Amino acid sequence: MKFAELFVGKSVERTREMTESLVNAYAELTGDFSPVHVDEAAAAKTRFGTRIAHGMLSAGILSATFGMDLPGPGSIWVAQALKFKAPVKIGDTITWRVTVKELVAEKKRAVLSTVCRNQRGETVIEGEGTILLLE
Repeated sequence: MKFAELFVGKSVERTREMTESLVNAYAELTGDFSPVHVDEAAAAKTRFGTRIAHGMLSAGILSATFGMDLPGPGSIWVAQALKFKAPVKIGDTITWRVTVKELVAEKKRAVLSTVCRNQRGETVIEGEGTILLLE
């Protein structure tokens, strides 16, 4: 998508189930084997009562949303602020919604609001990202 095709309010959504295999693959990739993510017995003793996905795994799906959907190929993610509001449990289905909030024409940048909700409509992550468009 070219910068000229963007407008304030344009949005996309991407939905994905947070599976055990995704959590385990993320642990392998990053080396983050915190028991709350990979050990059901240990996680059961936490306030969550079960294993939860890594926060940055959930946030990382934003990269696919930006890079493939809005604005899509030809864009680079340059900044992101995140607030983790609730845990993402294995088996949750998460919907990532990205909405154009502001356009900075002279720098070919778009400021995007980012909201991730689970299948119950609860906000699990919210934030704001900045994307640089190369074209």
